[in-house]
Amino acid sequence: MVVRELGGPEVLTLTDGPQPQPGPGQVLVDVVGAGVNFPDGLIVAGTYQTKPELPFVPGCEVAGTVAALGDGVTSPPVGTRVIGFCGIGGYAAQVLVDARMVHPLPEGVDLVEASTIPVVYGTSYHGLVDRAGLAAGETLLVLGASGGVGLTAVQIGKALGATVIAAASSEDKRELCLAHGADHAIGYDDMTATVRELTGGAGADVVYDPVGGAAATAALRALSWAGRFLTVGYAAGEIPQVKLNRLLLTEGAVLGVLWGAWAKRNPEANAANMATLLGWIAAGRLRPHVSEVFPLEEAARALGTVMNRGALGKIALRMKAGKK
Repeated sequence: MVVRELGGPEVLTLTDGPQPQPGPGQVLVDVVGAGVNFPDGLIVAGTYQTKPELPFVPGCEVAGTVAALGDGVTSPPVGTRVIGFCGIGGYAAQVLVDARMVHPLPEGVDLVEASTIPVVYGTSYHGLVDRAGLAAGETLLVLGASGGVGLTAVQIGKALGATVIAAASSEDKRELCLAHGADHAIGYDDMTATVRELTGGAGADVVYDPVGGAAATAALRALSWAGRFLTVGYAAGEIPQVKLNRLLLTEGAVLGVLWGAWAKRNPEANAANMATLLGWIAAGRLRPHVSEVFPLEEAARALGTVMNRGALGKIALRMKAGKK
């Protein structure tokens, strides 16, 4: 699916392209599934910090099998089932991936489902563990908790032993959060007071915010003493303004989470994180939730669903030739 001009999801067009050839340090992956993410739509619109030259193929994460290895790459062997973070190029039958961003997939995990793992689980684990140091017994407040990245934060927070408060905009979304381990599921009305009440007045030790806007401001007021606020994204469309005196009065901290850039700078640490996550998924401790799967030719509709915040959990694309 090629973007020849910037715009909404409707600019995606299905096209036959040349056979990719892996260069040094690259892996060629036969794609079975591709995850659909909010940043994909921002890249298509030209409003993301990453701005590839036109024309380009969007799609930052895939799952499939290794088709070929470039010079200097010795593993994983051809035929291995893998997930990979490609940045762009994922909405296609084949894609080139930096070998450091390719990870072998345990048996028993469906490849289309697995294509939704790298970005959201990678982001949430990096944010909660590497940035916030979330500890067992602490309280985690997750905004946008029923979305792709939010739901993984709920799951990982529970796996780490935290008490998880999930904030979501509707009853069905809150029910989904509870089904994936949240201890409490709340709306956004009077969120500050509700979090204070649920925590005996203490507030949330960690806030995980992929939403921004007014919800972020309310969540910041619900932060505990020495709390950590993770700014992950701005799905609401508004970047909140932080009043620094609030952080001073609580010795709080605002921490940025930009997993993709961090992973490229720290490939070994990222590989260790992915190994942990995939082990938890194989053991059933984490459950990827894919609400809809679209064929590649319907990528525009899939991306539109994500951009309009209509997804519960993740949405994926399946390639026509894809097998489990």
